[in-house]
Amino acid sequence: MPRRAPISGLRFAVRLHVVAKYLGEALLMLAALTCVPAVVAAAGGNADVALRYLAVILLFAMFGAFTARIRVAGDMQRNEALVITALVFTLSGCAMAFPLMGYGIPFVDALFEAVSGVTTTGLSTLGSVEDRPAMFLFARAWLQWVGGLGVLALVLALLIDPGVAAKRLGFDERSDIAGGTRAHVRRVSLVYLAITAIGIAALLLAGEPVLDAVVHALTSVSTGGFANYDSSLAGIASWPARALVTLLSLAGAISFAWYYLGYYRDARSLLREPQFRGLLVLCAITVTALFAFMSLAHPERMAENLADAVLTGISAQTTTGFSSMPVAMLDPASKLTLMVSMFVGGEVGSTAGGLKVLRLMILLSLVRLLVQRTAIPRSGRIAPAVGGTPLQSEEINTVVTLLVVYLLVILLSWAAFLAAGHAPLDALFDIVSAVATAGLSAGVVSATLEPALKGVLCLVMLMGRVEVIAFLVLLSPRSWLGRKRG
Repeated sequence: MPRRAPISGLRFAVRLHVVAKYLGEALLMLAALTCVPAVVAAAGGNADVALRYLAVILLFAMFGAFTARIRVAGDMQRNEALVITALVFTLSGCAMAFPLMGYGIPFVDALFEAVSGVTTTGLSTLGSVEDRPAMFLFARAWLQWVGGLGVLALVLALLIDPGVAAKRLGFDERSDIAGGTRAHVRRVSLVYLAITAIGIAALLLAGEPVLDAVVHALTSVSTGGFANYDSSLAGIASWPARALVTLLSLAGAISFAWYYLGYYRDARSLLREPQFRGLLVLCAITVTALFAFMSLAHPERMAENLADAVLTGISAQTTTGFSSMPVAMLDPASKLTLMVSMFVGGEVGSTAGGLKVLRLMILLSLVRLLVQRTAIPRSGRIAPAVGGTPLQSEEINTVVTLLVVYLLVILLSWAAFLAAGHAPLDALFDIVSAVATAGLSAGVVSATLEPALKGVLCLVMLMGRVEVIAFLVLLSPRSWLGRKRG
């Protein structure tokens, strides 16, 4: 009890007017971005869908116009930033289900598709997408691209803390992180746009139809994984196009600060960046392990195994979710390899999901430290570090807490699927895919999945996208009740 008093004295509850103001500004931006699929639907002659998008646009714009004018004194608190982040992804996912229902999709499946899109997950309960109109394929691809932009603009700008992660994103110890976030968001957004444009142009030059080039560029750079074909990458006949999609997925899983830092600094020095090298090493390990297990199970198709291992392995590590073969047909060892790969994910500062490469490096640094301490006197001191940057205690606590919470979310969700009688390994695979916002499926996620379990996965995808803690803050009564600043 004596230790609780000082903490409660320092704790400030979320201020509703602050949340309303910045949530309104975010919804105004979403309203503007939603105009694109609305115009596409209108141009395609689908007035019903266009009107549904218009309703969402007006709802967002009216709320934003009313709340964005609220005056706020002082800086935004961290709990307020987390609440805003969780609300933006939740509200956008729920709202975008309404236009998707205009394509004849039931509410539960439309909600699942919208949440999967805005979280850049890529799981789908639709039996087939090849019979869907081009407007629908573009709409869900645009939703993933906007979701990826939201990750860069909201999650990075609002949640960045001092320490090793900040340094990897272009801030140093002398930088004012709060003051530099606007410039950071502007730079990463320009990089995001540039890579998307380059991807579309490259796919067009590779001979892809316009719709395929646009959709697959949008969903690969955002590491979303929605494809125009039921067989995902296997539906793309051109091998150069498949390779380009895979490279774009890798580009989306690299910290976007890495690109503009390479422009302003020595690009060759960035090749020695620990997180970048770590991602490449993890991709190589995943591809090698996957090829080995697939070849043990099917030694008669070595060439096909290698191609599938490269395309699907990189897609899993980047949490994009494209696949060049049915994941459900893989052997258990290959599925386990993909699960571990998806759980780790891409770099901090990218659109990829998962725990993130940098956090894995921090955990490995702690393990190495424990081993080293056994060889030095008790009076000796060594500090954990990543890439020469000392780790702060708050960073270590955050990484360990995230790991524990991620595992708890997975176990609780898995229990629900086991209670419903689903195959244990396949159910675990799809849950890990959802929490990592990866999108690969072992076949459990389908049109016949129980509605309650679709709801569980929607929540898991949202929690995975905002890294769980934001949702815990949003749902905690302590966040809303108590003394408020200003």
